[in-house]
Amino acid sequence: MMQIVVRLDVMMARRKIKGKDLAHSIGITEQNLSLLKSGKVKGVRFETLAKLCEALDCQPSDLLEAVPDDPPISLEPSTNG
Repeated sequence: MMQIVVRLDVMMARRKIKGKDLAHSIGITEQNLSLLKSGKVKGVRFETLAKLCEALDCQPSDLLEAVPDDPPISLEPSTNG
């Protein structure tokens, strides 16, 4: 299964923008932006994602990354040399 990791803090640092300023520019509270940055949300509206991308001059893939969970351990012997 995949896990979605939020990289918003990385992009904010690259763009040298403070949370307060970003939240104001896209019309959400600093608290909601903080929850989004920490990944403690169950979802994000496409409208909010689009506003973030516009404000940070980036693509959604710069803000969100799909990362696989730890792969299952195989009990099969390796067939590689």
